[in-house]
Amino acid sequence: MKNNIYIAIIFVASLFFSCEKDYLDVVPDNVATIDNAFSNRFNTQKFLYTIYSAIPNPGNVNNPALNGGDEIWYNRSMESRNGVVIAQGFQSATTPRYNLWGDNDTDGLYVAIRNCDIFLSRIDGVMGIDEYEKTIWKAEVNFLKAYFHFYLLRMYGPIVINEELIPVSESTANIKAKRNTVEEGFAYVLDLLDKAIVDLPLTLQNPGIELGRVTKPIAAAIKARVLMTYASPLFNGNSVYSDFVNEEGEPFFPLTYSEDKWVQAATACKEAIDLCHDAGFRLFQKEDYVNRSSSDINSDITLLKAGLRSRMTEKWNFEIVWGHTGSTSNIEYESMPRLYNYITNPVASRHCPPIRIAEMYYSKNGVPIDEDVTFDYNNRFKLREAEEADKYHVELGQETAILNFDRETRFYADLAFDRGVWFGNGAADEDDPWYIHARGGEFASVFEISQYSVTGYWPKKLVALPTQVTQGRFLSTTRYAFPIVRLADLYLYYAEALNEVKATPDSEVYEYIDLVRERAGLGTVVDSWMAFSNDPSKPTTKNGMREIIQQERMIEMAFEGTRFWDLRRWKLARDYMNKPVKGWNVLEEEADNYYTLTTLYNPTYSERDYLWPIPEQETIKDPDLIQNPGW
Repeated sequence: MKNNIYIAIIFVASLFFSCEKDYLDVVPDNVATIDNAFSNRFNTQKFLYTIYSAIPNPGNVNNPALNGGDEIWYNRSMESRNGVVIAQGFQSATTPRYNLWGDNDTDGLYVAIRNCDIFLSRIDGVMGIDEYEKTIWKAEVNFLKAYFHFYLLRMYGPIVINEELIPVSESTANIKAKRNTVEEGFAYVLDLLDKAIVDLPLTLQNPGIELGRVTKPIAAAIKARVLMTYASPLFNGNSVYSDFVNEEGEPFFPLTYSEDKWVQAATACKEAIDLCHDAGFRLFQKEDYVNRSSSDINSDITLLKAGLRSRMTEKWNFEIVWGHTGSTSNIEYESMPRLYNYITNPVASRHCPPIRIAEMYYSKNGVPIDEDVTFDYNNRFKLREAEEADKYHVELGQETAILNFDRETRFYADLAFDRGVWFGNGAADEDDPWYIHARGGEFASVFEISQYSVTGYWPKKLVALPTQVTQGRFLSTTRYAFPIVRLADLYLYYAEALNEVKATPDSEVYEYIDLVRERAGLGTVVDSWMAFSNDPSKPTTKNGMREIIQQERMIEMAFEGTRFWDLRRWKLARDYMNKPVKGWNVLEEEADNYYTLTTLYNPTYSERDYLWPIPEQETIKDPDLIQNPGW
């Protein structure tokens, strides 16, 4: 399988994306075209790839899950980008950003759902496809149909479910749609997933040409995500929506909390984990990096950093349950700092985490920095000079903020900062790495008004280790499958669900979060809090463990789009998104001035922002389509 990975990425990506226009042309707009699309195996498979191509790309910089919350901030030149508009609180029902509902101007996911229905209605009549393959293809499309419905559920709450295949000739003006309740929506998605899981294969028969196609572990993992979302506070007993009702007066949202939803979620998480293990998935370890790399690394510190960074960007590694086959070159272009005096500017360097994300990571002792009794939290914004013990993280003899010292290894694997070490970009020797110089007038500072870090940090995690700038002018990116689900994601889901089910946390709750922490070089939750936290009993309580699991998820899954959806399902987005966004004073040349905390923006987030608005023209066209609260 390893030998076929590169070929697979190119092949599957070309099928789904590079020739996207040709395959989208297969989408029928009349009966004759439908007949042609299902005239033989080749055209039918092209139609299947058309449906796959509708999967929202999680690594696209226009995906607001990456930059529509508090995890990433841009300079003002990027204020028109979808995520930035949403993050600043300027979403609009008139012209919604990232509109996946669809309208006269935008093909939303309902178009993809319609194509699923067309496929399922025609596949049995195609000659030249054996029954075994037809069964798998139908299972794939049932899964994709479920996934598209779930994506809409997560964004809009109540959705429209219509199992009747609308005739091609039908005028959209004659089509009326009523929204189903949230309960009906989740039940429908889960039924489709259960149907798909039965017939999907455990592993791909031909991974060299099929990577990205759906398997049983993928479907089970998404089922776990669906149930985790269903069990969470936004959708489980959310009284805020008590007045949000349909024409019959029935609430769209379930108003009564159900612990059984957490039980179902825990069961689904364990089933998904077991299937993943059966299929050979496991956490990507630092030893795996050694086996795949020719780098000259002697220190365990650099090895662990490289292994952790590769858990996301190593192509189709053992941990990625489902990855997207779209190009990642743009996200790398936006996330990489300038490391030397480039002749031109091959990197944008503007996809940047605020100070709060740097503060989020644990101390080297594996507990929050505001709890660690050994960490100088009150003076974290003051300067400190790097000594011999710091040389693998900070340039020796240079000053940076205390905030950037004595942190867990994921901090250094995931984040780049002024005077920090950058291993990669063609540097294979850990004793001769790159260093980031980001103060005013230096290489990593402002190159032009649209291309610089407004916060003073960069998401190193999104840039593959082999990616480099050559000859001072060309960015040679390393394509990887942007994760939709990683095994660590499922481990942390399972710990969260178990914690909600049990009266108090126990060893079963700790087991899977500790596996993720162990891979990061940290001690167990109980041991770390007992030895270093000013609240040593925190892991022994349900509420305390809930906070620990939430922070662990935000750290481990940082910059992958997970935080955006987690904060919503936890009903914490309003708390986080009404706090000032801060960074360093990055235009300053002197260290004392550069490391001055600066407020970049004061966003506003209201209750209505938990759900996307349905496009206004759709509600005008169809009065039966009730708009979301507040819009």
